[in-house]
Amino acid sequence: MVYRAKQGHPGGDMSVADILATLYFGVLRLDPASPNDPKRDRFILSKGHCTGALYATLAEKGFFPVEQLDTYMQPLSRLNGHPNRNSTPGVETNTGPLGHGMPVAVGAAIAGQIDNADYRVFVVVGDGELQEGSNWEAALTAGHRKLANLTLVVDRNGLQQGARTEDTAALEPLADKWRAFGWEVVEVDGHDHDALLSIFTAPATGRTRPLCVLARTHKGQGVSFMRDQVSWHHGVPNQAQYELALQEIGQ
Repeated sequence: MVYRAKQGHPGGDMSVADILATLYFGVLRLDPASPNDPKRDRFILSKGHCTGALYATLAEKGFFPVEQLDTYMQPLSRLNGHPNRNSTPGVETNTGPLGHGMPVAVGAAIAGQIDNADYRVFVVVGDGELQEGSNWEAALTAGHRKLANLTLVVDRNGLQQGARTEDTAALEPLADKWRAFGWEVVEVDGHDHDALLSIFTAPATGRTRPLCVLARTHKGQGVSFMRDQVSWHHGVPNQAQYELALQEIGQ
């Protein structure tokens, strides 16, 4: 998709792909035939620039035909560079400006708490995105309200646009920060489907706090020349790189 569109964020797409696949095909209660069902689980991709992975997942889940992926970022396509709930089935809320998805997720979880609804809310944020203060205001609110129906997944690949997170504005000790805000915290290999599934499907009953999943990932996972390379936060492979990437991921 990125190769054809000549733009995109493939590094972050690859770091979050296993998380999205696990959620959509093993966890989330969603019906592509009824995307606005009030009983649905809510999923928000706060790192909204990684639409390549999101759209591919939504298409494979059946929210729209897989063939539409060919229109990624083309003029008048519903598959914009950032997700738009007004045009793309399965998109819960518009994201792109970093730090916006987490507050929306907290709002959705509060709504569920007020209504005594049994839906769950999941939100994925990038680690560099956590340098936006709006995330921590939302985290404080979620901890205060004991939103046990809320699960945050941090795509902890250690890289952001231009540099490593720890060289830009250090996040560690990240787990301790979330615990200080009143959250339960678990750490996991973000590319281990079984481990992710075990955490995501654990019943929220009995839990009295929101859950933060620190998913240790690799930018560009699965592609040798992209893996852990800050230069692939965004970028377009040339033909030789494209063919090598397809070969390495078994396509």
